[in-house]
Amino acid sequence: MLTIDALKEYGANVDEGLGRCMGNEALYLKLVNTIPNEKNFDALKRSLDVHDLEAAFDAAHALKGITGNLALTPLYEPIVEITELLRTKQDIDYSDKLAVILESRDKLGSLI
Repeated sequence: MLTIDALKEYGANVDEGLGRCMGNEALYLKLVNTIPNEKNFDALKRSLDVHDLEAAFDAAHALKGITGNLALTPLYEPIVEITELLRTKQDIDYSDKLAVILESRDKLGSLI
């Protein structure tokens, strides 16, 4: 079961995330619980697999907003990085960056 303490240990800025949920811990935890199954992780991976940088940007940008609003720093920071690279459509190998994101997502999922 996901707890505020577990999220703090994960590295989330829980105070900031709770602030965005007006201090409603139950709402915050409910929203965080949805993140590991967020469809944009799969969309990002699929888009990068077929080298569709525009679709990959859209998925990364959506994830950036979601993880930023919930202050899930370990996910948010690498997502910001990949989003900015995709914004400029840099033709690079994104596999290492994607691996960091998916590993952080999986770590969050293991807390649930």
